[in-house]
Amino acid sequence: MNPWILSISIAYLLGSIPFGYVLVRIFRKEDIRTQGSGNIGATNVARSGAKGLGVATLLLDAAKGYAGVEIAKHVAAGLGPARMYDVAVAAAVAAIVGHVFPVWLRFRGGKGVATGLGVVLALSWQAGVAGVVVFAVVFALTRYVSLASVFAAAAFPLLAYHFVASRSPMVVFGFVFIPLLIIVKHHANIRRLLNGTESRFGTKSATGTETGKAEA
Repeated sequence: MNPWILSISIAYLLGSIPFGYVLVRIFRKEDIRTQGSGNIGATNVARSGAKGLGVATLLLDAAKGYAGVEIAKHVAAGLGPARMYDVAVAAAVAAIVGHVFPVWLRFRGGKGVATGLGVVLALSWQAGVAGVVVFAVVFALTRYVSLASVFAAAAFPLLAYHFVASRSPMVVFGFVFIPLLIIVKHHANIRRLLNGTESRFGTKSATGTETGKAEA
């Protein structure tokens, strides 16, 4: 099979695995889409009262993105380094799209942050680590997961430009599309940040549960 088609298909299907939904359904017999903001991402899972499942969701969502890109590298290895990297970037885009628009949940998924981390680490571990640093600094200063996610996503093209040598059309497209999709999916969070109504991670509601609507 054509390595492009095979890699993109595998990456999309891996990316579309809704780990947050599956873990909460298995271990708590609940539908995470009815909890908190209704998002299937790690942050909403953690805020629903299942912090352990939230961590597991974060790791698994990142792992599926990483795996999708690494499989693409293997499938396209025979094309040569430059074309192989193009296929890997296409797979990264497919994994993110799969997470945000999973076929299993009627194309209503998460916001792509954790899966984005996984694909970035697979494409350039240096850019991935630098992105984590950006996220950590912004989160430490503000306690807003959404703001930290947006800043980390926005920084990715600059980080990738520094660490990745390729400037092919596919690479440029992928390195712009991925952060743009993540930022667009945070549009409601950005609106609340501008209005001053976004909740910081760890704040408590009257019922004692954590509030906020920023998801990974």
